[in-house]
Amino acid sequence: MRVLHLLLLALGLLFSQLGPGAGQLTALGQRSDSYICARKGGTCNLSPCPLYNRIEGTCYRGKAKCCIR
Repeated sequence: MRVLHLLLLALGLLFSQLGPGAGQLTALGQRSDSYICARKGGTCNLSPCPLYNRIEGTCYRGKAKCCIR
């Protein structure tokens, strides 16, 4: 019975270290385009960019525009 408890404890600790976003990278070493846009300080818009903003790239796999002030 103790061995079962220790096994469950070890598995619980192992899986608690994995964050909910683990494995969300699109490819090895690459981030999604919406993540890159947010890191640059931009916003992802499906509609045209607001006034005085410029298009700096794409978001959501090319479906939206990355708008930066």
